[in-house]
Amino acid sequence: MSNNLTTDRTKFVVVLRRASQTKAPSDLKLDGNRVTELKDIFISIKTASQNHVSRLQLLINTWVQQAKNQTYIFTDQRDEALENVMAGHIVNTNCSRDHNRRSLVCKMGHEFDMYIVSELRWWCHVDDDTYLNVKELVRLLAGYRHTEDWYLGKPSLDHPIEVINHVNPGPKLAFWFATGGAGFCVSRALALKMVPYAGGGRLTKAGDQIRLPDDCTIGYIINSLLHKELTVIDKFHSHLEALWRISPADIITQISLSYLMTKERTNIVNVPGFPVEKDPTRLWSIHCLIHPLSSECLRHVDR
Repeated sequence: MSNNLTTDRTKFVVVLRRASQTKAPSDLKLDGNRVTELKDIFISIKTASQNHVSRLQLLINTWVQQAKNQTYIFTDQRDEALENVMAGHIVNTNCSRDHNRRSLVCKMGHEFDMYIVSELRWWCHVDDDTYLNVKELVRLLAGYRHTEDWYLGKPSLDHPIEVINHVNPGPKLAFWFATGGAGFCVSRALALKMVPYAGGGRLTKAGDQIRLPDDCTIGYIINSLLHKELTVIDKFHSHLEALWRISPADIITQISLSYLMTKERTNIVNVPGFPVEKDPTRLWSIHCLIHPLSSECLRHVDR
């Protein structure tokens, strides 16, 4: 896959035209006869320049090492030190550096466009405070056909979200969405159907219709506009749930795990490993539990 996907606009236009056709052409490469492997997955991390050191570096040092060629980082400012570590896999979106909904949707739009150009089977998004168990992710996706419409993730609510359409006022819209903090995955077949609503910067327009953040906007397009269901995967976990309730014995089989650390509240996984003062987020402990013989874990002789 090209390291200059952001500049490959011609290729994107071709894919955009394909997706707009009523019948999928034979050259879409949706070959479902081979089992999905890591090389078939486009993993995107959404971050912000203020989190490059405090959050992102931890991911790069741990799980990203297991999927470095498949992982792309979407941020809002150039960072030469980061580019030296993840050469060709850092995308400066030039979106606003604040944390408002339009900035978040802007970055997600870049993630989606770059995935479409990649022509890979699956798009999986995570935030910069999420540990991704790459092996379990591949195992999960191997059980689904990318040639079918799949939206895999976990909602943070126990009911559909209800919003007003601010562009076309009328009855409230109700739809399910997978929370971005836990991560979600979209199959190639479904992503191509999303292009008329999300491709080429259209995701921002969709976000303005409901005035909600990026993960909600993805759910709005898939569940409300395309009428495709969210398939709930319980092994995705965000900091919006009680992470300490996850059994330590089950950690190794989970797909994503997050953390929350504020002055008011701490929400972390209960996992054995490094002392809390050395590993407050528990991500290093999670990583070395799953990959005890990895070079990055073997270097930590104090665990």
